[in-house]
Amino acid sequence: MKNDFRACSDKSSFRDPSGTVFSRGGRLFRQVNYCYQKQYEALMTSGLYKKLTGEKLLIPHREVQEPGCGGDAFLVLEPERIPLISYPYEWCFGQLKDAALVTLRIQKSALERDMILKDASAYNIQFNRGKAAHIDTLSFDFYREGEPWVAYGQFCRHFLAPLFLMAFKDIRLSQLLRAYIDGIPLDLASKLLKGKGGIAVKAHIHWHAKSVINHAQAGKINKEPPRKIKINKFNMTAMIDSLIKTVEKLKLPGIQTEWGDYYSRTNYSDGAAAAKKQAVAEYLSIVSPAVTWDFGANDGTYSRLALLSSGDCFAAAFDIDPVAVERNYAEVRRSGENMLPLILDLTNPSPDAGFANCERGRLETRQTPDCILMLAVIHHLAISNNLPFGMIAEWLSFICGNLIIEFVPKSDSQVQILLATRDDIFSDYTEEGFEAAFGGYFNIAKKQKLPESGRVVYLMQGKY
Repeated sequence: MKNDFRACSDKSSFRDPSGTVFSRGGRLFRQVNYCYQKQYEALMTSGLYKKLTGEKLLIPHREVQEPGCGGDAFLVLEPERIPLISYPYEWCFGQLKDAALVTLRIQKSALERDMILKDASAYNIQFNRGKAAHIDTLSFDFYREGEPWVAYGQFCRHFLAPLFLMAFKDIRLSQLLRAYIDGIPLDLASKLLKGKGGIAVKAHIHWHAKSVINHAQAGKINKEPPRKIKINKFNMTAMIDSLIKTVEKLKLPGIQTEWGDYYSRTNYSDGAAAAKKQAVAEYLSIVSPAVTWDFGANDGTYSRLALLSSGDCFAAAFDIDPVAVERNYAEVRRSGENMLPLILDLTNPSPDAGFANCERGRLETRQTPDCILMLAVIHHLAISNNLPFGMIAEWLSFICGNLIIEFVPKSDSQVQILLATRDDIFSDYTEEGFEAAFGGYFNIAKKQKLPESGRVVYLMQGKY
């Protein structure tokens, strides 16, 4: 029988010989292998684990009596669950910045106890209630005097390169992380950042990129091997402090994207806006979802209604606009509410990616929502992107059984803007056509026309 590397361990953890993540009976576990026993014991006895979990920089775990996932198990841990796993290319600038700072602060604390982070992957950071935290207990190794930080190059690719590109060139360049799963290549970042960012970009991107190229050429004819760099703990700590200051100073320029001020220029009258909120709140009270996904969430106004609809609930607030997500994240960060704002293009959502398309999963494999909100979105999908109602309905029915959706008619000013520069080829774009297409997959449980508006808000429930 062929060995299937995906059969037991988590799809994203097979690269690490120190251990693996696996699920059993609906619970998540992390196996620690014997080869990592000494490092794990040092983490736990040195006070580093207590310090990092106390500061909420590292997620806590408990040691459990559970069979491992393989023959090399020294110990099995059960870590605290994160509501929804997200990826760096789904984060806004503020999230990536906070993730970078958590990584650096953990590295500094580890040095104080003669340990280091052996990797600096952005995928090791996740968000819970507006706070970034490290989730990989097996990322720590022993510090060896004189050796440079082995994870510095990865930190530059995963954090500094995309942050510099977003701050000094274009906020959308974070999407390069989708193409480069181990971070943006430094030579590419160097070309894109030419003349931008000052000394920090020169040191960590331009000069670093040249150093990487020189190392790659070592061993070729007439090329001397590069000198081994030595750095003591004092200077390494100073370097980490300098990196922290560099990241803390980074800010987005004063930009305005298409939907960043959506609610300040909405075409809803006060009566229509109030009726919409009331209808959505009523529908949410019927469904009482523990997990809600809000597609087209903008600043999270309706995501917050979902949080109020039931007790201990979670909302993921997705939007294509990085500035809208940035604003929402700032509010979640301030309030600590159980919401995760993320960047998502519904016409091109995050795919299965990595080796064998197994390391990073598409959205619907990471969580199952009880309810989806899709308000003031359908016209963008159907008219701007030529997506048939039936395809949209079918996809949504695969994900979730409860749908709160808003139909925006052609008479609406926002639809008229979309049609102003193109032919109206959308003969099926009617309220009747919408109901017929979605009726193949959902039952219409509730329907309310908004006053002073032709828009309609529906509660739909899946047929299958």
